[in-house]
Amino acid sequence: MLRPSLLILALILALTLGVTACSKGAGNGLSDAEKKAKAAAERPLQVTAEDLLTIRSSALASGPVITGSIQPERRADLRAEVSAIVLQVLKENGEQVKKGDLLVRLDDTAIRDMMTSAEEAARVSGQSFEQAERQFQRNKTLRTSGMTSTQALEDAEMRRNNAQSDLVAARAKTVQARQQLHRTEVRAPFDGIVSERKVSAGDTAQIGKELVKVIDPSSMRFQGLVSADKINSVKPGQAVNFRINEYESEFTGKVKRVDPSANVTTRQVEVMVEFSAGTTQPRVSGLYAEGRVEAGSSQGLTIASAALVREGDKSYAWQFKDGLLQKVTLEIGARDPRRGDYVLRRGLIDGDQIIRRPTSSLKDGQKVTMTAAAKLPALLLNASVPVISATATPPVAGE
Repeated sequence: MLRPSLLILALILALTLGVTACSKGAGNGLSDAEKKAKAAAERPLQVTAEDLLTIRSSALASGPVITGSIQPERRADLRAEVSAIVLQVLKENGEQVKKGDLLVRLDDTAIRDMMTSAEEAARVSGQSFEQAERQFQRNKTLRTSGMTSTQALEDAEMRRNNAQSDLVAARAKTVQARQQLHRTEVRAPFDGIVSERKVSAGDTAQIGKELVKVIDPSSMRFQGLVSADKINSVKPGQAVNFRINEYESEFTGKVKRVDPSANVTTRQVEVMVEFSAGTTQPRVSGLYAEGRVEAGSSQGLTIASAALVREGDKSYAWQFKDGLLQKVTLEIGARDPRRGDYVLRRGLIDGDQIIRRPTSSLKDGQKVTMTAAAKLPALLLNASVPVISATATPPVAGE
């Protein structure tokens, strides 16, 4: 029979062995989810040639930056030419108009009365002139036969001349009144659309008050500003690449005109850029635009914006080399306005391969294997919707 001390020692030894066994069992008894995650981490990443992008040297556009907005070349700020009450506004913002269409009607009551008075005054002046002319011709005949004096002839001639002056003045007032009456109807000066209505029926329109704006949407242009210290490199005819807010595509144009004077406050020079022929122009004015004038070009390495990984102020790319992924720190420069690629200053060299569209699941040092692109069914190849190819990973045994 064992002594109590030996029995206690045996129990302690048994408990120690049991805890060790349990620890080993727990380490080997991973759950199915943990097994899958561990297998996926050890599995090499499969990529196709389409997933890789090769760094190459390409032509880079260089030139001054131009910023501004899209403005119509043909626009009219229609203002009141007479002081009157607004009776009717016939067009609203965004409505299309034809040349000569009536846009705003002003109260013409007082002007019509003035025109009626002027026409009556012209009629009376015409009668007075005819009477004075007949009297002058009569005295002229009598003077020839010696039946009237020279003084009487001169007096008749003076009355005739005064009546003629009164008639001319009365006719001028009639023309002026007719013009004023015509100005109570504000009409479209060209085909376009109403961009801004400034008045409503019942408003008092003083002379010079803006009533409505009309623009020609087919005459849009990029009205930009260039720093005065860069303007020497800008000349008419140079190509311009620019982007417009709310538009994903890039627009091209050429310099049409350079303002000969700089703004005294901003020290910037206005540059007018017309859209390239065949370009679908925006139909909205006032949109912000920014681009670059192609004053020259140079060769350099570029990298697509989709291949860049941004982390704060730093930029990275995932390089594929010797079957492994490597996270490479990059130094990038300005963006090429023609393609949207960035100038690559440091980090990669010509011929390096990188992941075209990296994801957050990539890991530094991860193994990579090349695989052929999967053939798509004929139904998908003929479909009108775009197809995004994805690389499938082989299933884990036991799934």
